[in-house]
Amino acid sequence: MKRKGDVDRVWDIIEKVGVCMLTTQFAGGLRARPLEARPDREAGLIFFVTDVHSPKEDEIAAAPDIGIVFIDADEKAYLSITGRASVLRDVEKTKAVWRKTDEVWWPDGPGSPDVSLLRIEPSTAELWDGPASAAVTAFEFAKAKLTGQEPNLGENRKSTIKM
Repeated sequence: MKRKGDVDRVWDIIEKVGVCMLTTQFAGGLRARPLEARPDREAGLIFFVTDVHSPKEDEIAAAPDIGIVFIDADEKAYLSITGRASVLRDVEKTKAVWRKTDEVWWPDGPGSPDVSLLRIEPSTAELWDGPASAAVTAFEFAKAKLTGQEPNLGENRKSTIKM
């Protein structure tokens, strides 16, 4: 079920957290690596600036189904997205998502022949929204130890959202 509030929450986490773990498939199994997401909420897409020499490109060409994980430790929110990836070589789109920090990796800028984009079309998101901050959790565990009662950490909520 696609509820606007749930979908908005997913995009809010993506935009806030930024760095995620992207998992691709390869002949030996699964491979995950950190990447900085460039979300396009209006288009419903996530982009990553990457290097054309990266094994990600061949892995995606062979098996485009991917997983992405974002963690917002402050809010105790854990987001897992499945989707389909493709590789783009589009200088205009690269310019649109380019950040100054990308020049550390590609000093020639978004037009560098070594730069490509990964385009992710999310299909499903699973969101675990935790209830308690670290301070509340610590207090509840300390109280539980003293009283012998179970800690009250609030209610955990898991949602599966069609994107």
